[in-house]
Amino acid sequence: MITMHPSFEMLRPGKKFPTVWCPGCGHGIVQGAIIRAVQKLGIPRDQMVMVSGIGCSSRMPVYVDFNSLHTAHGRAIAFATGVKLHNPKLHVIVITGDGDALAIGGNHFIHAARRNVELTVILLNNNIYGMTGGQYSPTTPIGKRASTAPYGTAERDFDPCALAVAAGAVFAARGTVFGVVELEKMIQQALAKRGFALVEALSPCPTLYGRLNREGNAVKMIQWQKENTINAKAAAKLPPEKTAGKIITGVFHDAEVTPYTEVYQGIIDKAQGQKQ
Repeated sequence: MITMHPSFEMLRPGKKFPTVWCPGCGHGIVQGAIIRAVQKLGIPRDQMVMVSGIGCSSRMPVYVDFNSLHTAHGRAIAFATGVKLHNPKLHVIVITGDGDALAIGGNHFIHAARRNVELTVILLNNNIYGMTGGQYSPTTPIGKRASTAPYGTAERDFDPCALAVAAGAVFAARGTVFGVVELEKMIQQALAKRGFALVEALSPCPTLYGRLNREGNAVKMIQWQKENTINAKAAAKLPPEKTAGKIITGVFHDAEVTPYTEVYQGIIDKAQGQKQ
């Protein structure tokens, strides 16, 4: 008797596996973490909506058997906002990349956080535009190479979590595909939040970013994550010289603010004369 893996029911039948992602890409690990988080929270599939834009990360709704929208480049959060306003009872996940969310989609990202729209945004950060040829993105570290920066980019990179918190998000966390257990817990926390919640998932791209910057294969890039990340709680106890050049992971912000859908419904009720 063949026993199916518990996550199998969350995958869309009839799709070709393995996935479209390159060998060594971390996006499949993030997908697994999302599926397990949803299962552990006991959220029915018909109450889940996964919305994506354009990019490597945005192919995820093809494989996950939730209600899904594969939308325009940079507009995933805008579409997701419409879904949430139409039916606030749905759990809406936005799957986006560093370019999709922070470049062409930057304004949507900022203002959805400001409004506190109840969305769970999973930002798969591989520090590069992977699908379109390896151009540098808003999270490519200064000095790193890309197809559009053969001698290294001259631009400083965004900190997505700091940006989200400054804009008004109620939850912001960063994890890695190496620390997938912690990443899964962060996604569970984000899904349970009433408001705009961001989880930045650091995902290696050995095919483009790793090759252009001579960082080795996927194993070496994940090993680098292990050796160069420090949890925020541990980092807070260390002197600055011990955290210089390291990536800080963990939950950076966790607050309670009335979500936009409730505020908006209050305005509708008032306009209709249901409340004085």
